[in-house]
Formats: sequence, C-alpha cells, structure tokens
Amino acid sequence: MEKINQIRILSIWIFILPIVALNLCLFIAVNYILFEGTVFEVDQIGRSAFTIPYIDGGVSISRTARTYPTYLIFKPGMIITAVLLVKYWMATNVLIRNICSETNKIKNFLLFGILSAIFLIFHSIFLGISFENDLYKFFRRFLILGFIIFEIVAQTLLVITLFKIKNTIYKLINKKVLILKILLVSILVIVALTSLPILVSSGYTHFKHALEWNYFIGVVLFYLLTFFFWRKS
Repeated sequence: MEKINQIRILSIWIFILPIVALNLCLFIAVNYILFEGTVFEVDQIGRSAFTIPYIDGGVSISRTARTYPTYLIFKPGMIITAVLLVKYWMATNVLIRNICSETNKIKNFLLFGILSAIFLIFHSIFLGISFENDLYKFFRRFLILGFIIFEIVAQTLLVITLFKIKNTIYKLINKKVLILKILLVSILVIVALTSLPILVSSGYTHFKHALEWNYFIGVVLFYLLTFFFWRKS
C-alpha cells in the first residue's frame, strides 16, 4: 500500500531529524571553543565542559539547545519533526481505518499524537525566551511534560490497536518488531512512573539530565522500529 511507504519514510525522518539536531547542539555546546571569534560564537550559558550526558548527566537538553547559536538548529529541527509527527499519525490513522472497521477506538491515538506534536511546537517556540516569572517557568515545563505524556499515550494506544489486529495485518508487518515496540512502550511507561518521585524532588540533578537524554532517545526509537515494522510494499 502507498500509505505504508509514506509511513515508513515519515517514521525514519522522525527518528533521524531530532537525533541529529539534538546531538549537533550538544557538540556545539561542548566544543564551543571552535566557534570563538566567529558569528556563531556560543553564548556563555550554552557552553559546557566535556560530557556524555546520556551517561553522566553533565548537562541538560535545555541548556544545550536554548541559546545562540544552537537554537538555530534545535527550534527548526523540532518544529519540522512536529509537522512530520502530525503527518505520521494522520497517515497511520488512514491506513488502519482502511484495514479495520473499528474506527471508534482508532481516533484516540490520532488525537493524542497530534496533541503531542502541538505541544512540541509550542515548547520549541518558547524555549530560550527568558522571563523571571514562576508562572512562565511552570508553563514551559508543562509544555514539555505535555509532549511526553501525549506522545507516550499515543504510542501505547497505537501498539494496543496493532496487537489487536495483528492477525489481520500479518502479511504487512514484522511480528518480531511488534514485540519490540510493545517492550519499548512498556519500558517508557514504567520508567516514567518509577522516576516520578525523583523528578518532582529538588535534588538528583545529574540523574534527571541523564534520564531526559535517554528518555528522548527512547521516545523517538519508537519511530525507527516503525520503519522496520511495516513491510515495504
């Protein structure tokens, strides 16, 4: 089906684009000295000592992405990713509706998927805008939290739907990848719930930073699996 090829293309770009943008921002933040004396000189706040945040949590995603020049990469990258997410969820909805007549449950993952994309767009827009206001800081955290929650809910609902109709679409999918998708979503949900007490506490800064980097990878890894899940038609 044409929709399958479209979904595969969208999913691989949803995986690649944010990964490249995020790690390019990290590279610039850590190697800021390379840009000294150029028009791309890194803002003081965005500079970081050498770190592998996936392991040591030495720097947050926000710090590497919210200042000049890294926001020139991060913001467009995330906004384009969000647009691709909307296209992905709409294409997936159309595909499954063509396969399965139970449309009353299918609309749920589409709704949450689009909401996650909208929250990602607003988070990208407001990232780096500084106001010494507690309400604004809460709003910014609310946006990124909303993106994560809606994205995980959308992924979970989609996986449940796919599992229910797996016997109908068995010729179109790789069942082993479906198992991997189920495991990934389960891990994301469990990690989110078990980490909640630490996330709302005032300490554990490095743990929080490492968690956000790895959790982001986990969220977009879902789309890499999607690329291998649907068989090329």
